Amino acid sequence: MVEIPTIEISTLEKIETISIPLPTADVPFYTPMVVPPSDLEAEEEIEGEASEETDKPVVQPGMKKIDIPFTDKQMPVPETEILVTATTTAVVSVAATLTATAAFKYVVTAMKPILKTGWKKISQSRKKVS
Repeated sequence: MVEIPTIEISTLEKIETISIPLPTADVPFYTPMVVPPSDLEAEEEIEGEASEETDKPVVQPGMKKIDIPFTDKQMPVPETEILVTATTTAVVSVAATLTATAAFKYVVTAMKPILKTGWKKISQSRKKVS
């Protein structure tokens, strides 16, 4: 007969874990004290006046309304002077950006050979000194 090996495992002891309490803090607080000013007086009540033209839409300065075709809606549009100013500013800024970009590219292509020649001369003179 073949004997099967066995392993005897001892019984495990119960390990008690420690209990760590959560930290607490005493948060300072205060009761706010409200002191009214010494010259406190009641405000005079203002009686409102009822306006007869409450259905009239409010017109903002610098805006005009145009009718949208085939609908009964109106759309607010800035006045002509405001539109001209905004358009001119946009065109000038785009033109300035494109001009500056082209000028920068030209300067880079013109300066590249000059900088390379200068770098070669400096590096050759350093090799001679060393």
